[in-house]
Amino acid sequence: MAFDSVPARDLPLSDTALDQLFTGARTRNAWTDRPVSADLLRKLYDLTKFGPTAVNATPARFVFLTSPEAKARLAPHMAEANRAKTLQAPVNVIIGQDLDFHEHLPVLFPHAPGAKDWFGDETGRRETAFRNCSLQGGYFMLAARALGLDVGPMSGFDAEGVKAEFFAGTAVEPNFIVNLGYGSDENLFPRSPRLGFEEAAAIL
Repeated sequence: MAFDSVPARDLPLSDTALDQLFTGARTRNAWTDRPVSADLLRKLYDLTKFGPTAVNATPARFVFLTSPEAKARLAPHMAEANRAKTLQAPVNVIIGQDLDFHEHLPVLFPHAPGAKDWFGDETGRRETAFRNCSLQGGYFMLAARALGLDVGPMSGFDAEGVKAEFFAGTAVEPNFIVNLGYGSDENLFPRSPRLGFEEAAAIL
């Protein structure tokens, strides 16, 4: 089949695009002072929201911290090794999971009117929320890279403290935190090894 007859969505991305998303992309530990606009953050969310989740649950909730005051609220809850880079990053993003995601299913999954009732058990809701919020966090980081941004994901923080500071009185719990902006090469570690195909995968 000639490539000119293949729908554009079925064609692979260029090596340049793959490098930006994967092979050349790095977790950043230091940041330039180049700002990230609110319009770009909205565009980032609008890309992220299209990533697939179970029953279109989309349980992730995103809190973008851009002001010094907001970041100062987060900093005390970060692990010491993560605090300086968190304060330096133009944007900190708290990615939380909403345990009451099922309340939105009548709108988000309308072809199954009883879908909300599938999640009456809190243990099941928590598992679904965690798994699919984590998926959305992955989509979020790839979308950020696709838009020319750098990311620095972190799990070193006091989850209970972040919950109390930013999600008190809600069913949202923090999953992980991402520093966002335009990274510098300062404190950039050499790329760590990855497992080869035969070590991590199988074709059956």
